[in-house]
Amino acid sequence: MAISKAERLMNLALCLLGTRRPLSKRELRGSIEAYLEAGSDDSFNRMFERDKDDLRELGLVIETVENLDGEVGYLARRDSNRLPPVTLDAEEAAALGLAAKVWQQARLAGAASGALQKLRAAGLPEDVDPYGAHGALEPHIPVHEAAFEPLMLACRDRRPVAFEYRKATAARPELRQVEPWALECWRGHWYLAGWDRERAAERVFRLSRITGKVRNRPGKFTTAVPDVVTVRETVASWAGEIADRSAQIRLRAGAGYPLRAKAVSVTELGDGWDELEIPYGHGLDAWLVEFGPDVVVLEPAELRADVVDRLRAVAKG
Repeated sequence: MAISKAERLMNLALCLLGTRRPLSKRELRGSIEAYLEAGSDDSFNRMFERDKDDLRELGLVIETVENLDGEVGYLARRDSNRLPPVTLDAEEAAALGLAAKVWQQARLAGAASGALQKLRAAGLPEDVDPYGAHGALEPHIPVHEAAFEPLMLACRDRRPVAFEYRKATAARPELRQVEPWALECWRGHWYLAGWDRERAAERVFRLSRITGKVRNRPGKFTTAVPDVVTVRETVASWAGEIADRSAQIRLRAGAGYPLRAKAVSVTELGDGWDELEIPYGHGLDAWLVEFGPDVVVLEPAELRADVVDRLRAVAKG
């Protein structure tokens, strides 16, 4: 089985770092298995020169010196390749700790935890609490959605994606072609902000409503990524958290406790119904639909019409 280039480079770096004297090409060829399998001297020489250049490009300082036998030798002195001490203040340590928590249920959870341990070993003070001053209140950022990791990588690499997305009021998912900008967690749910190509507009998607796999798409972004992506503000507005109006609704007694928690007034009507006044913003119609026959919108008329339209769409689906 052919040895991968990454393994070959690692073996060469270990040889150069582990020696106390310069090693010649002949000695390196006899020490590294991949070079033994190189075949002709020309093939080995080309492979070695490429590997040496790659390691230097990665930052390894490789010295070229004459050894005692008159041959050219190579070594990488440890004092020339030692990283500076890692120094983090309390705020930086807390940020790294919180970042590691994001991955607690994702595929890279082990790597994130190991990286934090390595920072401890490299000099991060043991008395620095990576979760802030209130260690007992350890933050918890769930990552249940399978779409999280591919979307995070797509945001990082500025890579368009496609996925099936089911809206709250839709019976079937729809294909979305998206240029992903940013991921953010809000009230226990992850959201993606990006440019919806088919709708030619900015959109925010809740990851739990993505069905199937996230697929990469060729090409580059067609729109510029904003300097500030306001995921939470957008979701809060859609969820009615930013209230600029009031609605009057009838709610079945004993139902709709989340609505009751938002109400500024509740009046018992009898016959098993209550009347509530609820401050709201954009998106209340989608929320009210989730309560089905337990809610009747009284006013404003446009909100009532929006809820009726959504219910009809669900019924047709």
